[in-house]
Amino acid sequence: MFHVGGARSALYNWAVARQSGGTFVLRIEDTDAARNKPEWIDGIVNALAAIGIHGEDASFEGPYFQSRNADRQREAAQQLFAAGRAYYCDCTREQLKERTGSEHLGYDGFCRERGLAFEEGRALRFRTPDEGETVVVDLVRGEPAFPNSAIEDFVIARGDGSPVFLIANVVDDLDEGITQVIRGEEHLSNTPKQQLLWEALGAEPPVWAHLPVIVNEKRQKLSKRRDKVALEDYLAEGFLPAAMVNYLMLLGWGPGDDREIMPYEELEQLFRIEDVNTAPAFFDVKKLTAFNGDYIRALSPEQFANACAPWLVAPYAPWAPEAFDKDLFEVVAPLAQTRLALLSEITSYVDFLFLDEPVRDDASWNKAMKAGAGDILFDARAELATVADWQADDLKAVLLAVGEKHGLKLGKAQAPIRVAVTGRTIGLPLFESMELLGRDRVLARLDAAAEKLAAAQA
Repeated sequence: MFHVGGARSALYNWAVARQSGGTFVLRIEDTDAARNKPEWIDGIVNALAAIGIHGEDASFEGPYFQSRNADRQREAAQQLFAAGRAYYCDCTREQLKERTGSEHLGYDGFCRERGLAFEEGRALRFRTPDEGETVVVDLVRGEPAFPNSAIEDFVIARGDGSPVFLIANVVDDLDEGITQVIRGEEHLSNTPKQQLLWEALGAEPPVWAHLPVIVNEKRQKLSKRRDKVALEDYLAEGFLPAAMVNYLMLLGWGPGDDREIMPYEELEQLFRIEDVNTAPAFFDVKKLTAFNGDYIRALSPEQFANACAPWLVAPYAPWAPEAFDKDLFEVVAPLAQTRLALLSEITSYVDFLFLDEPVRDDASWNKAMKAGAGDILFDARAELATVADWQADDLKAVLLAVGEKHGLKLGKAQAPIRVAVTGRTIGLPLFESMELLGRDRVLARLDAAAEKLAAAQA
């Protein structure tokens, strides 16, 4: 699944590429067979497309696959060996522990001068400089310096000759003409090693930019084991892609004024990678949900109806397909649009219109059907049966009169009516809902609720 942190990184890369007339390159690093399945690759491509990053745009290139460049990666590793920048090593972890007395110390350079040739089981290690420091020029973090003496001679090819991620990544970047690498800060510790490899291969390193980590409400790094992190899950829940894009762009960066809700096209023009913060960015689901509500309300009626479509059919919709009335939905949709924070909520807002009986929410029933509720249902039913013009204003007048008779304001008086008619205490405007539902169905539901209440009190 596509992590929201990866989505944020992709959007920042996309903005920089489009601003500069450059190209966004999608590479699938698929050398770990256990973590590589075609459907997962499709998921990444589709998730990127959902947030506006896709191959139909001239700024997009790929996907490339790391596994298909293995020969070039092996060749680069051998080039470093031939130049004396790498050497073979047959040390085991146990031997290193014996020499250093610790499981945690890095490699001690034991095989540096042994002159070993390739043999099955011998890893190829890069020879890091003994002195000086490697300075990483980072557009977000300045110029962090890493003492070379603290960087162990790291493995670039395994005992079977296959390249490891560090050199594969560098070779792929070189072959694909990568000039800027914008990624999460968890990769910063790899960067001095990769920069040394770039230089050893006779190339100038790219411009780096390491983005702040994204954290949850406990200020812990977002984790797929603990938090909801998949972009697909948020979209499936009813978050609009445009709202997700707007929110993700502001995780670690801001346009410098008080505005937050703005289209991607404007965010792209304002975005500057140099202005990204280094502090962790809080993924606030409540704020994201508020963004989403704003975006939902900004849709045209047609756009809103189309956006709701997935939640109006199985498996989300509890009604039979033939019970759904498209024309009726288009009438009620504007009433729902002003109330939704998530598109998936539409189902529970309109289900009472397309079901023979409303879905009964027990908490709503218990809250509304208290002492006196039966009398209100009885009186309301009697008055509603005689209403000449079945329209919202007249229905409201009836309930106002019933409420006055029982010494109740409209809000209290309509509570048992709402639950009887819609099944819930929260929903669309009651009188408009009753108008759309029709006299016969409303009266039948009031009768059913009164019978249930009487049976419970008997």
